[in-house]
Amino acid sequence: VAHTHDDVGWKKTIDEYYYGADKNIQDAAVQYILDTVMNELGKNKDRKFIYVEMAFFARWWNEQTDDMKNKVKEFLKNGQLEFINGGWCMNDEAATHYNAIIDQMTVGLTFIENTFGKEARPTIGWHIDPFGHSAVQASLFSQMGFDGFFFGRIDYADKHLRLNTSTMEMIWRGSQSLKEASDIFTGVLYNGYGAPKGFCFDAKCGDPPIQDDPNLFDYNVDSRVDSFIKAVNDQAKHYSTNNIMMTMGADFNYGNAVMWFKNLDKLIHYVNENGSVNVMYSTPSIYLEYVHRANSTYNIKTDDFFPYADDPWNFWTGYFTSRPGLKGYVRRCNNHLQACKQLEAIQNGFPDNKPSSMLLKLAMGVAQHHDAVSGTEKQHVANDYAKRLHIGEVECRDVMSTALNNLAVKKDAKAMDLKFCEYLNISVCPHSETGNFNLVVYNSLAREWNWYLRFPVKSPKISVLGTDGKMLPVQIFCVSNATMNVRRNMSDAKYEAVVNFADSPIPPLGYSVFTARSTTRSSRANMSYPKPLKNRMPKDDVTISNEYYQVVFDGKSGQIKTIKNVMTNIQTVVNQQFYWYNSSTGNNKNATQASGAYIFRP
Repeated sequence: VAHTHDDVGWKKTIDEYYYGADKNIQDAAVQYILDTVMNELGKNKDRKFIYVEMAFFARWWNEQTDDMKNKVKEFLKNGQLEFINGGWCMNDEAATHYNAIIDQMTVGLTFIENTFGKEARPTIGWHIDPFGHSAVQASLFSQMGFDGFFFGRIDYADKHLRLNTSTMEMIWRGSQSLKEASDIFTGVLYNGYGAPKGFCFDAKCGDPPIQDDPNLFDYNVDSRVDSFIKAVNDQAKHYSTNNIMMTMGADFNYGNAVMWFKNLDKLIHYVNENGSVNVMYSTPSIYLEYVHRANSTYNIKTDDFFPYADDPWNFWTGYFTSRPGLKGYVRRCNNHLQACKQLEAIQNGFPDNKPSSMLLKLAMGVAQHHDAVSGTEKQHVANDYAKRLHIGEVECRDVMSTALNNLAVKKDAKAMDLKFCEYLNISVCPHSETGNFNLVVYNSLAREWNWYLRFPVKSPKISVLGTDGKMLPVQIFCVSNATMNVRRNMSDAKYEAVVNFADSPIPPLGYSVFTARSTTRSSRANMSYPKPLKNRMPKDDVTISNEYYQVVFDGKSGQIKTIKNVMTNIQTVVNQQFYWYNSSTGNNKNATQASGAYIFRP
């Protein structure tokens, strides 16, 4: 299986990777990979190649001549080129939200179907590089209609066991509720996703080529064939059918596809001439078709492939918390994108010259990459992801403002100059600090929303009127000194108003308009900024309870003291303390691995 794995950002940004910029960081240029692969496919109809990341392929496609586009369509039609996975990226499986996974897959698959037709739609999930695998991902791929799911990284102990028991392939039942409906054939790749040892023919590799002219020195066909057949047999004994898949490629391989295909042609020819095994150009979908014909039975797996470790001291769980700022921003943009898509759909879309959700969809698609939301990228790459998200978010605000105004006009209301509060996390919103304003709240959920909303104000004397004209409960807090120090001169608002919408809920997939006005008296429960916790804690224990549990907090420390099950009258004493881990610097006698962005090693 000839393939390349092209990260949509990691050590370099997606743009740098596409064009091949900054070779001093990493020698990788996706445009040349696709250029040379297409040229090589045209030289031999037996050759095949798979491609995964549509964020790159769509860029390349838009630059091609009509002649090249016709060639690509012919390669797809005759099976020489096959799209595998087909998402905008190869998403992470630990730090992503299922909304965002579905969205990024939708963007990629929509591009494929709109450009090449339903016949080009992928049937295989291909997650060869993410750092562990989730049952949710398997369930989603199954529900997307995929026939199989292949990946490269698996815990070292789990892989050792599976190799010894020939259970590298299985049926993964990813959903406990969907049960058999979520089943998907799943295979663990033998060599991660690289070529067998000694058979990498990329410009980045140092393995010897197939030298097949007996009139020249260093003729090596016999030894190379013997080495390859040994690699085949070594791999085959760990799989349950007469078929194995040998990946031929790695990160950003095929920048000079001539080297790969010329040597693979020779390798296939001479190995088949030997007759010990049968070798052919293939794809994961062809492989799966042959495996199905074997009619074997497989074990069923129902849990995750988490956490992933590649040796006893290397647990890849550090990225669960790496770059929390970017992780939080990706989540917030996911929320905004769902609302943006809904309002855009209500409007049946906008003309081409009007704002759309597409920029945020594309930015979110890239941000789900396994070196993006995971937090394992370089700093300038993280900045690039955030910049793209912000640009998309700004355009989505225009979509939402336009749609809400159009809905308001249909109800005979006046058009509004809607503004968004971008910096509520540091208590900054110029629009709410004026004293008198309208508050438009959109609810993207499928149920009523009746929670709280906060915004900065300059005066504690403020009231908020609901849709029925009645005053809503408002509580005023002083902005903390710490927040003021962070925001510096961006705002001089001293207060925050917290509005309780319990009495005026926002309808599902709907919006409401509220009126905020300055008043002559302070809002209810006006409070000054609280003093440090230790100075205001009561001496007596504090108890909170409902019909099920009673929890007692220590009056001096504030920590949980006891938990009582009211129904059974069973009480549990709790001793709560806080500790931290010191990160290993990698100078331990057991291993040199340090704790870092990928790996958590205390």
